[in-house]
Amino acid sequence: MKTATIFIATVLGATVLSAQNPLSNELQQQYKATKDTLTKSADRMPDSDYSYKPTPGNTRTFAQVIGHIADVQLAICGAAKGEQKRGDAEMTKSSKADASAALKASFDYCDSAYDGLTDASATEQIKMFGGMRSRLSALYFNLIHDNEMYGQIVAYYRAKGMVPPTTADRPAMGKK
Repeated sequence: MKTATIFIATVLGATVLSAQNPLSNELQQQYKATKDTLTKSADRMPDSDYSYKPTPGNTRTFAQVIGHIADVQLAICGAAKGEQKRGDAEMTKSSKADASAALKASFDYCDSAYDGLTDASATEQIKMFGGMRSRLSALYFNLIHDNEMYGQIVAYYRAKGMVPPTTADRPAMGKK
């Protein structure tokens, strides 16, 4: 009985906190889902395919795509945290181990920017890319960029005959 009471109090407390910060809580949930998808994308691509380019020329290798995501996340989350942060993973990380480590480090760095966000702090103006914007806008921009890059990752997966994580992890439709 005591455990049930504690559980109910915890759930109710979380519900009240969520209701107090609906914008930042929604953003945090979207960030966690995007983080999961990109991490799976990096993990599931074989090491031998990190040098893969779907077309010749100026197309990024898969490792460069992962590195680019890491670099942009550092810059945006740095701005959201009031810090200047730059990465060089896109140009220096070519192996699965190195590119994945850079991606993980960027998520580790961004976690505190998202986890510490409240609806009140979301409206604060920050400097980013030479202009001013709200912290909420900056962190949403990060998610938009991450999802745009995931769209590119899907093309790499499909060109290699692989199923991307969001499709592979989806429950089979209409199957019992």
